[in-house]
Amino acid sequence: MKLATFNDGSRDGQLMVVSRDLGQAQFATGIASRLQQVLDDWNFLSPQLEELYQRLNSGKAPRPFAFDARECRAPLPRAYQWADGSAFLSHIERVRRARGADLPERLRSEPLMVQGGSDDLLGPHEDFRVAKVAWGVDFAAGLAVVTGDVRIGARADEALDSVRLLMLANDWTLRERVGPELARGSGLVQSKPATAFSPVAVTPDELGPAWHGGRVHLQLDVHLNGRRVGRCDTGPEMAFHFGQLIAHLAKTRPVRAGSIIGSGTVSNDEREHGVCCIAEQRALETIDHGEPRTPFLQYGDRVHIEMLGSDGRSLCGAIEQRVSPLRPGAQDAD
Repeated sequence: MKLATFNDGSRDGQLMVVSRDLGQAQFATGIASRLQQVLDDWNFLSPQLEELYQRLNSGKAPRPFAFDARECRAPLPRAYQWADGSAFLSHIERVRRARGADLPERLRSEPLMVQGGSDDLLGPHEDFRVAKVAWGVDFAAGLAVVTGDVRIGARADEALDSVRLLMLANDWTLRERVGPELARGSGLVQSKPATAFSPVAVTPDELGPAWHGGRVHLQLDVHLNGRRVGRCDTGPEMAFHFGQLIAHLAKTRPVRAGSIIGSGTVSNDEREHGVCCIAEQRALETIDHGEPRTPFLQYGDRVHIEMLGSDGRSLCGAIEQRVSPLRPGAQDAD
């Protein structure tokens, strides 16, 4: 099943069911108006949405219309929780190595996780607006799952059963703000602005055999200004699967339905796969040449993130974003 949220001008948008080929959509009128409603009452409402989804795919839906990702908000425009893990160790290892630090052994057995802002999540075609590009604007392409309720202390296999939906994420980061925040001994706040998500969220069964072991075994394509910079495998090198990430979050507290948990920046050991963020490219340049050569993003730069399913079709639709000034026509603020 594939679900999306139409931007009707309200805070939470209007829930849509989207056809498998992303060509048609149908409002879920009479079943649910918002995705959070479905997550809160999944066992009752999801079968009704699945029936509508099957009718849409067979051409029997009553009022279908052409699906347009540009009219979508994030599947959850605001969520009860957004927590991003760091499941791809080659990313962490390269960034640390570039500054002369080793990867601590404990990170191989317990994931890093950052609590992000979840009150305002960006749609797939919304501009990323920032006051200063001097803050080091960077994209970070990854995957994310949306959960049902998870009890405190849940095991990884139990936590994995809570996965309701999968989607793509662009975890925007202001790299020049990270260091000062960490130096103060606190968490990341100003360096982690609003995250963007793919137009469509899909149930795990839509992936077929590509979803196994709590991982998505497909490739994530990343383009910057029309040039591919990464085509990374998202499965084999994910050190912690989604069940483990969710269980890590639930170790000392329950996780409620509608929580979003991310994989962190996708990364592969083999350099031929490219990168899913500028920071990793700069780390590789520092390792090779002693200093970074690739600049962070500037106003007008465009990022495209997409994943194809095993049928060669776009799985969740694309994230297509442009870096823009906070106010139209403005330059970096003082």
